[in-house]
Amino acid sequence: YMYNEGLGVRQDYAEAVRLYRLAAEQGYASAQTNLGYMYDEGYGVKQDYAEAVRLYRLAAEQGYARAQSNLGYMYGKGYGVRQDYAEAFRLYRLAAEQGHASAQFNLGYMYDEGLGVRQDYAEAVRLYRLAAEQGYARAQSNLGYMYGKGYGVRQDYAEAFRLYRLAAEQGHASAQFNLGYMYENGKGVARDLQEARKWYGKAAAQGHTKSQNALKRLDGR
Repeated sequence: YMYNEGLGVRQDYAEAVRLYRLAAEQGYASAQTNLGYMYDEGYGVKQDYAEAVRLYRLAAEQGYARAQSNLGYMYGKGYGVRQDYAEAFRLYRLAAEQGHASAQFNLGYMYDEGLGVRQDYAEAVRLYRLAAEQGYARAQSNLGYMYGKGYGVRQDYAEAFRLYRLAAEQGHASAQFNLGYMYENGKGVARDLQEARKWYGKAAAQGHTKSQNALKRLDGR
């Protein structure tokens, strides 16, 4: 992990892979998961989704929440395995029940969109909230959207604004755009075009197209 992150030593993905592998071969779930992620992303090794799936599965079968969540993602996207929303849902639930924020978010998203399960906005809100309370930016942003639209919860622009700000301050581009929109239109906060420009600008700098267009609109271009 120190080589992977460059903590106290020059970052070296290949050395991180070598060391993760030594621990993974002893059945250490965290190392299996980290090595799987290296294969998943192609860090220090040739990208190989099938190998990532194999390693995630070894750790998931030990009840390791992060591996269950990552393996669920692979099933949801069909990376290295046949796409299977039902299996993704099952794995996300296992991890979510252990308090894993990313899994709670992804499970909420499946309820939100009706992927592999009956659409249920109220359950999506519940799960987004669990992850949002752990500071998970994507969940804060999505929960803000639910409040803004009144999906699964009473519409509340002030609460949507609060949640967007939490995510925006973590650098979440979509939340920054939505925060800018609320400032521009005076939803949940007093209208403030200067603040709108600021948040649109932060998202635009990350390549967020809607924010780039919003800035052009505000500037009359």
